[in-house]
Amino acid sequence: MATTAILGKIETYLGAKADSLLGFKSPKIAKERLHLPGPDFVDRIYAATDRNLRVLTNLQRMFGHGRLSGTGYLSILPVDQGIEHSGAASFAKNPDYFDGGNIVKLAIEGGCNAVASTYGVLGSVARKYAHKIPFIVKMNHNELLTFPNKADQILFGTVQQAYDLGAAAVGATIYFGSDQSTRQIVEISQAFAHAHQLGMATVLWCYLRNSAFKKDKDYHLSADLTGQANHLGVTIEADIIKQKLPENNGGYQALNMGDSSYGKFDKRIYTDLCSDHPIDLTRYQVANCYMGRAGLINSGGASGANDFEEAVATAVINKRAGGTGLISGRKAFQRPMKEGVQLLNAIQDVYLSPEVGSKPFFLNHLTKNLATLSLEWGLYPLERSYVANSRSE
Repeated sequence: MATTAILGKIETYLGAKADSLLGFKSPKIAKERLHLPGPDFVDRIYAATDRNLRVLTNLQRMFGHGRLSGTGYLSILPVDQGIEHSGAASFAKNPDYFDGGNIVKLAIEGGCNAVASTYGVLGSVARKYAHKIPFIVKMNHNELLTFPNKADQILFGTVQQAYDLGAAAVGATIYFGSDQSTRQIVEISQAFAHAHQLGMATVLWCYLRNSAFKKDKDYHLSADLTGQANHLGVTIEADIIKQKLPENNGGYQALNMGDSSYGKFDKRIYTDLCSDHPIDLTRYQVANCYMGRAGLINSGGASGANDFEEAVATAVINKRAGGTGLISGRKAFQRPMKEGVQLLNAIQDVYLSPEVGSKPFFLNHLTKNLATLSLEWGLYPLERSYVANSRSE
C-alpha cells in the first residue's frame, strides 16, 4: 500500500512538474468515457472479446505477476536494444547485460509483470525462467548492420518458436508511415492471429517512421499521428499497445500545409478532444485504443542524467491519462542492477499509489472491513489492488 512517504518521493522526483501533473483536473475526454485499469480488467474487458481461454489465461498471468499483481497495471522490462540499437551502444555502460540471463534476472528482481526480449535472449534461459516470469518474445527488429542503415522491421523467427519456448505473449513493431508499413501490417496481423490461436497475448510497438514527419517539430511524437498509429494497432487485434509518450500535437496540420495533402483529420482533435497538457495528449492515445479496451503502455525513453525523474513523470502521465503502465528498458539496464531495480520500483510505486489520480475506488474506504469479513467467511483475502488502484482524472 502506498504511504505518504512514497507520495513524497514521487513529488520530489516530479519537482516543478508536481502541481501540473498531480493537480490536473480538466481533461477534454472525461474518465467516464474510458475503460480504466483495475483488478478485474481481464474479466471486465478482455473476457468480452474473441480471445480464446488460453489467451485470457496468459493475460491474467501477466497482470497477476510482480509488484503490480492484481492492480490492472503493467510494468514491463524490454531489452531488444542489442539488435535495434546495437549491442555495443546498448550494453557498453553495463556489459553484464550481454548475458541474457541478467536481463531476465533484472526483470524478476525489479518486480516486473513480464520481460520482453529477443528469441535468442529468452531462448537461452527458457528452461530456467519461463515458468518464473511471463516471457514476451519480440519477433521482429530493425537491424543496424546493413549499409547504409535502413528503417525496416523484419521477422527474426516464427510464432511457433515463441510458443515452444514458453512465451505468454509475442511482441512486434510496425513502422507506421514508412514505405514498408503495408508489408509489416500484413505480416504482423497474420502473426498475431496465429499467436492468438496458440493462446499467446499480443503486444504491438506502434511507432511512426518517416523523415517527412520532421518539420518545425518532430511529429513522430505528436498525439494525433501516434493516436492514429494506435488505432491501426488495435485494428489488427493487439491486446496491448506500446507507444512513445506524446510531446506535441498538430502532425496532421503540419503535413497539410501549402500544397501538400496527407491523410484525413478533423480540427476538433485539437480543440474538443485534446489540449496541450501532457495528460490530455496521452489520453488521446488511450482514446485511440478503443477508449482503453486495449491497454496503453508508454515507453520509458533513452537513458540520461535524470532517469528517475523522467521515468516517474512518464508513469504519472500514463496513469492519470488512463493508461495501463510503463515499459522501460534503457533507463533500467544501463546502470548497475541494484539501481535498475530501484528505478523499476520507483515506476511501480506510482501505480501502487492511490494518491496519484483522483479519488480511489469507492470500495477503498471499506477495504479493512471487507478483508475482515472475507476471512471470517472463509473467502480469499481482499486483493490489495482495491487500495492500490485509483481512478484517472
